[in-house]
Amino acid sequence: MKSETKKKRKWLKVTGIILLVLLIGGLGYAYTVYKSFKNAVTTMHEPIERTQSEKREEPVEFKEKNPFTVLMLGVDERKGDRGRSDTMIVLAVNPNNKSVKMLSIPRDTRTEIVGKGKDDKINHAYAFGGVEMSMNTVENFLDIPIDYYMKVNMEGFKDIVDAVGGITVQNDIDFTQDKIHFAKGQLELDGTEALAYTRMRKQDPRGDFGRQTRQRQIIQGVIKEGASVSSLANFSDIFSALGNNVKTNLTYDDLVNIQKNYKEAGSNIQQMEIKETGTKIDGIYYGLVSAEEKQRIQTELKTQLELTK
Repeated sequence: MKSETKKKRKWLKVTGIILLVLLIGGLGYAYTVYKSFKNAVTTMHEPIERTQSEKREEPVEFKEKNPFTVLMLGVDERKGDRGRSDTMIVLAVNPNNKSVKMLSIPRDTRTEIVGKGKDDKINHAYAFGGVEMSMNTVENFLDIPIDYYMKVNMEGFKDIVDAVGGITVQNDIDFTQDKIHFAKGQLELDGTEALAYTRMRKQDPRGDFGRQTRQRQIIQGVIKEGASVSSLANFSDIFSALGNNVKTNLTYDDLVNIQKNYKEAGSNIQQMEIKETGTKIDGIYYGLVSAEEKQRIQTELKTQLELTK
């Protein structure tokens, strides 16, 4: 074993939504952990036919520390049904200003579904055309390149929460969901509770915005617990849960280079929200984004990605 593998390694963080990277360390565990992590990433890797974004002149080079984006999709998939992406989060990562902009896109947002030729709820893009149509639709809506994706099976997300030993959240509204009561204040959640916690929407006066807040809490809770030393003994369960429930077009080498060149950005996650006006069209509820609001969001993201020069 090479000398550098004997040194204590730090955890590669799970991103996001859920999980961009987990780098493990530990003296006696080093080789076993390395193999488990690489095997999990191999299972997670699912390339797509989509080529480089037309909104990029040059491909992203992680070794050059280029800013990049990841579309995180939280999908409820059942047998015989592709499902819809009820969770859509765009991560814009910039190692130069050492930050990540995290934008939650409400699932009812009305926009053009690229490749379908009509306006519809943005989360329907996944049902119509899977990951590629989702990426193309979000890219068109935000007018920025969408470089990579990470898809999480929300039914199996509870396995990821359980694998890290549960998470802690600060709940700001008393509610009951899926027969589970969530009191206001600090809560310790297992996987089943965390999944119910993220699904509540109708009882929240903030609607989908409140649900997005809870989703981000769960993602950040998983990152925090997954990166803790206490999770080292659970690395096998963690990697197994990731491998079974996460798909991405990022490769093992990509993740290693992200950890090496972008890790400071991961400690500074800045939340973004889209302001919408709810309305009904032909009896169906949609969230409408004004031209001014769309321009504000696009400008902030382009600045983050250094595309405004």
